Amino acid sequence: MDRTIGVITAGGDTPGLNSALRALGKAATGVYGMHVIGFRDGFRGLMENRTMRLEGDALSGLLSVGGTILGTSRDKPHRMPMGGRHLDMTEVMMRNYENHHLDVLVCLGGGGTQKSAHRLMQSGLNVLTIPKTIDNDIMHTDVSFGFDTALGIATEAIDRLHSTAHSHHRIIVVETMGHNAGWLALGAGLAGGADVILIPEIPYDLHKVAQAVTARRQRGTNFSIVAVSEGALSKEEAEALAAGEAELAAATNKKERKLAKEKIRRLQIDQHDHVSKLSRQLEQLTQLESRVTILGHVQRGGAPSAVDRLLTTNLGTATARLAAEGQFGYMVAVKGAGTAAVPLENVAGHRRTVPDDHPWLESARNLNICLGD
Repeated sequence: MDRTIGVITAGGDTPGLNSALRALGKAATGVYGMHVIGFRDGFRGLMENRTMRLEGDALSGLLSVGGTILGTSRDKPHRMPMGGRHLDMTEVMMRNYENHHLDVLVCLGGGGTQKSAHRLMQSGLNVLTIPKTIDNDIMHTDVSFGFDTALGIATEAIDRLHSTAHSHHRIIVVETMGHNAGWLALGAGLAGGADVILIPEIPYDLHKVAQAVTARRQRGTNFSIVAVSEGALSKEEAEALAAGEAELAAATNKKERKLAKEKIRRLQIDQHDHVSKLSRQLEQLTQLESRVTILGHVQRGGAPSAVDRLLTTNLGTATARLAAEGQFGYMVAVKGAGTAAVPLENVAGHRRTVPDDHPWLESARNLNICLGD
């Protein structure tokens, strides 16, 4: 077989990217006799034609290495920053695709990458995607790789924060990543024994959170761990955001759209100071010292967990098989212990959030963990 695969890693770095590249490359070259070309720094590398071969020694020793040997970026094909402007570079990417005689472009990425890959597919390219993100918010896959590693890191951080919170009789507000989905905060909060868990799917009442902390103090426990997803909002903030989005949807002219977008933008800017503001408010309402810990990019760094190594190995080899069979236009999803090919149009533009009836939420409520509602 004389097929050639192009590969990019796009969006935020995630544990398991290198092990996915290793599995894809080894299966593609060793089993199916294909050639694999990697493009550096995401879609920008495809546009700028910066490549490396993903064969032989280039794939050695990658299983446990964090990050991505290809590099990554958040640039989008249809909106590429170029000289102070954003330009549609899709045609340039299509020419490079053709010049390398690619049969398919494999895109490893999160929600934004799934949308960009779908756009390229609509423009005529053969694409396959692999779902990666620590946010775990990609539709039609049981889990995205990177989530398990980040969950373990966040859980260990909460474990460690217990001792300092207990020693100083403090509230510790710990922020996890997760974008606009609460999987990471909810999972780490449960696994780490948090007393309050705040996620985007459940807008919280500040006073109910304060009451939960105060009730613990009255029972003789003078500390609390509050796990907060970066996208969590109070009820007031959620209502203001919904109003802004409704105004944007109803706007009939450029001026109205601009005003609505500005309202939404102000809310998003305020969100950057959200956990600090929450910490100050809880301190005032409970009369307990409160401190903030923002886990940040440490959740995305380092070696992938054993679970993520297994996931990426399955996903990479399954993707190589689909490429060899000429099956294109799919995301290779995790389904049970195996994989499934999901039409990309069913994935792009959708977000997987925590449903109201999820067992993790039921467990949290049964443990009397405050969810702010």
